[in-house]
Amino acid sequence: MRIGVLSDTHGNLEAARIALTCMGEIDLLLHAGDHFKDAHQLAKSKELLVCAVVGNCDWDMQEPEDLLIDAAGKKIWLTHGHKYNVKFSHHMLVKKALQHKIDVVVYGHTHIPVIEEQEGILIFNPGSASRPRGSRGPTYGMLVIDNQQVIPYLYDL
Repeated sequence: MRIGVLSDTHGNLEAARIALTCMGEIDLLLHAGDHFKDAHQLAKSKELLVCAVVGNCDWDMQEPEDLLIDAAGKKIWLTHGHKYNVKFSHHMLVKKALQHKIDVVVYGHTHIPVIEEQEGILIFNPGSASRPRGSRGPTYGMLVIDNQQVIPYLYDL
């Protein structure tokens, strides 16, 4: 299973579409917030299954802040991360993930890409395709689930 991952597109659909094109064939698109509507506009244009959450810049939206997704037998928690102090540590993410037996945490908010494992949990942030922070530049991600293994990838745009 191939899962494309975006976050923090902030209305820049051009950058998001380029990232989506670069992903090739995917089974699912995850969007970790800021801007929730971007994910659904992208999904319509490519007829994709999408799971998205709202972030701190998705004002007045009555949509989920957290989603639990079962993908090819793996539990993925999708969150923007702003309510879990992700700019300072992954402690709150790991604590909740352990409580709920989650395999992968996908978050955004920081605009900085991350692939990290803590206590057997994969922590993944695709960065931002439109407003990167840090020295890396615009990025997007991919999760490939094969033989019960989750393989994370980060790509420069």
